[in-house]
Amino acid sequence: MKQTILSTAIALISGLAITTAVQAAADEPIQPIKPPASINIGMVELGKKLYFDPRLSKSGIMSCNTCHNLSMGGTDNIPTSVGDKWQQGPINSPTVLNSSLNLAQFWDGRAADLKAQAGGPIANPGEMAFTHTLAINVLESIPAYVREFKLVFGKDKIDIDQVTLAIAEFEKTLVTPNSRFDQWLLGNKAALNKTELEGYALFKDSGCVACHNGEAVGGNSFQKMGLVEPYKTTATAEGRAGVTGKDADRFNFKVPTLRNVEMTYPYFHDGAANTLTEAVDIMGRLQLGKKFTKDENAKIVAFLKTLTGDQPTFTLPILPPSSDATPRPTPFK
Repeated sequence: MKQTILSTAIALISGLAITTAVQAAADEPIQPIKPPASINIGMVELGKKLYFDPRLSKSGIMSCNTCHNLSMGGTDNIPTSVGDKWQQGPINSPTVLNSSLNLAQFWDGRAADLKAQAGGPIANPGEMAFTHTLAINVLESIPAYVREFKLVFGKDKIDIDQVTLAIAEFEKTLVTPNSRFDQWLLGNKAALNKTELEGYALFKDSGCVACHNGEAVGGNSFQKMGLVEPYKTTATAEGRAGVTGKDADRFNFKVPTLRNVEMTYPYFHDGAANTLTEAVDIMGRLQLGKKFTKDENAKIVAFLKTLTGDQPTFTLPILPPSSDATPRPTPFK
């Protein structure tokens, strides 16, 4: 009887501690990353193969992972990505990690969701330089893909809708929970040191959280780059204006996530800031009208590095072999 009462008391105390920690986290402008919900495992496994398969490109050497490298924070760590025939892209590749938390996809938000985004690079002449029709021809020529698509979707024919849906389902799993900051939010007060906590206080008090908030610490609004001072760049990207046609949206870009930000350099839509120190300085001046001291900057950078979470881990997919009927790539020099 005493043991039962003790066990019940411990359970109640533990439950109260968890509830208190969750409530404390909810009171902060940033919330812990939650695991993905309602995932179709079969679709994820198929999408993983498609994500890594370079045969969905004209050259046969580029895949989704080329620009969104899952060994490098879900990006490629260069200012703007390189596409077919070594073409230099017009904009920095945003990380694919935690991208399911974004209000829209691409810097200008032209794709409503991951599924809409997944088909873009395949048919973009400056990226993978294929067509959706040719991509489907390749997949239908590979017997193992034909069987797997039928198993997952229950249809005899493969179409681009299935391809993009599968890639998106895999990308939904690419979340990075359990950062040291998440641990702190959930009650482990030893997870952050004094410098990092002071950096978080500065991050909040300076107004950074007005745009960088929520689970992804960003990704949930569009903002003008250069609110206080104009942003000087040689990049041609227009931001939301290219989507809406409104001059008022010029240089309005989706606020990037700060999750894993120490891994996703260089920064901004044009990749012009090479370091976090440089990025914090520019954002302070241009967006907040504040010049951070060297010490303040270092503290904010220390805080930002606590946002690196557990990176996605999985078995590298073994891609099914091409058949004699599979169209061969057109390599470029």
